[in-house]
Amino acid sequence: MRSITVTMSVTLDGVVQGLGRPDEDTRGGFTHGGWGQRYTDDVMGREMAKGMAKPGDMLFGRRTWQDFITAWGGLSDGNPFTTHMNAATKYVVSRTLEDANAWQNSILLRGDAVDTVADLKAGPGRDLSIIGSASLVRSLHAAGLIDRYTLLIHPLTLGTGARLFEGPAPLTEFDLTDSVTTTKGVIIARYTRR
Repeated sequence: MRSITVTMSVTLDGVVQGLGRPDEDTRGGFTHGGWGQRYTDDVMGREMAKGMAKPGDMLFGRRTWQDFITAWGGLSDGNPFTTHMNAATKYVVSRTLEDANAWQNSILLRGDAVDTVADLKAGPGRDLSIIGSASLVRSLHAAGLIDRYTLLIHPLTLGTGARLFEGPAPLTEFDLTDSVTTTKGVIIARYTRR
């Protein structure tokens, strides 16, 4: 059985929307896009590289997968993150995509996210990681399919934007297994489900 680890950047008030660029995700009139860029430093880079050092497959919701194609797909810049992203098998969960041919090594999982991911998780293969894809994470968390979280907790509040958990999340307990604070005040906390 595979495990599923989520890596998510989040503000103190739980916002996960539009971390990387001003135009990344403007749904709902969100105007704070790019809020995470000023918090990047060498410590964060090293910590994120740890997660990419071990081979694994990736799992995406449609919106994040399409956004990542723009950011990572087809690049050959020598960046280890680019190499990892392009080499990994990428499963994209979608009811609307017709195919996953736009990015190498991508496989489309059609149908209900919980059912298709539960089947994928139960089968043989490498562990799965999710970066972003908050809607997918909420669904999988509610179904008890998330095993670990790596949360990059940024020292700011935004007041608006999509949150990691909107509405009640089911009672699930996690143990803190590791934490590191960056030079910019981001707490990188790793949690494993009990």
